[in-house]
Amino acid sequence: MRWSIYCRVIDNLGDVGVCWRLAADLAARGEQVRLVIDEAAPLAWMAPQGAPGVLLVPWAEAETVPGEPGDVVIEAFGCDPPPAAVQAMAARQSPPVWINLEYLSAEDWVERAHRLPSPQPNGLKKWFLFPGFSPRTGGLLREPGLLARRAAFDGRAWLAERGWAAQPGERVVLLFSYANPLLPSLCQALAHAPTLLLVPPGPAQTTLSGVSLPAGLRMLSLPYVSQPDFDHLLWSADLAFVRGEDSLVRALWAGAPFVWQAYPQHDGVHHAKVDALLARMALPAAVQALWHAWNGREGTAWPGLPAPGDTVSWQRAAAAFRAQQSTLPDLATSLQAFVHEAGRGGASRAG
Repeated sequence: MRWSIYCRVIDNLGDVGVCWRLAADLAARGEQVRLVIDEAAPLAWMAPQGAPGVLLVPWAEAETVPGEPGDVVIEAFGCDPPPAAVQAMAARQSPPVWINLEYLSAEDWVERAHRLPSPQPNGLKKWFLFPGFSPRTGGLLREPGLLARRAAFDGRAWLAERGWAAQPGERVVLLFSYANPLLPSLCQALAHAPTLLLVPPGPAQTTLSGVSLPAGLRMLSLPYVSQPDFDHLLWSADLAFVRGEDSLVRALWAGAPFVWQAYPQHDGVHHAKVDALLARMALPAAVQALWHAWNGREGTAWPGLPAPGDTVSWQRAAAAFRAQQSTLPDLATSLQAFVHEAGRGGASRAG
């Protein structure tokens, strides 16, 4: 089946990260995928080898020469395909299944909005599909064999091969965050035990580079790495701080303790997203306090890192949440099933 995925990069690269993983996952399952994107430069390091079955198309080209839309059109995060592409969709004898793939959230309203149709003025029908954490959503991106590869991975050996080896007795912490005023407090807390802090490019690396860190904390500023190697970093870490949508899902599959920083929004609605995910994860109270502080919840003081007893409970909760999520259909499987149900395009025209 032929799929077109439309992606506009807003900021922070999460958009392109999710869209590329989805495109590569679908192609690995035998689908033909066009990824129409307005900013493909990050893929030079995210996916330097490309992926068989995935064709990159510049957004500007699709605005004038839309090409064949295929059997399925996915607009990621409500990005609105170019008008010429929509006209090409409407001109097909059998219109494609048109899906608006929305942002990830654990909030309850997502289940009510998942799979809702939206008839369009030109006679087409757009469907809203949501990734999520329950059987009443589209699930999460999880490529076939991912958890088996994770289980067989030797993180310490991989770090050593890259020249990023932990010293004896050091724990490994990955820090991938938006700007956060609590970075100095985190560094002080991490320094209470020998720690190797791995920091990919981004605001945290910019903030901490050149800063004198407390004794006990050793930091390595990493270069940009491919998506598979970002997974390897997560699989090598004893604790991870992640941000946004893509790295949240990858940290979940890593199965180790992590702290999630939601994309901060001025009206504070990101706090509801944090609360909704916490409600599904059964984390210790000390860990929940850490998540709230890291996300800037008003009135929440920095609680420090959890005590050893809470850390054990945290590890168990992370492993249990991964196991529970792995029983649900993954996002690509859910999308394929939905498209099949929609009749390969025949059901997408408004009636």
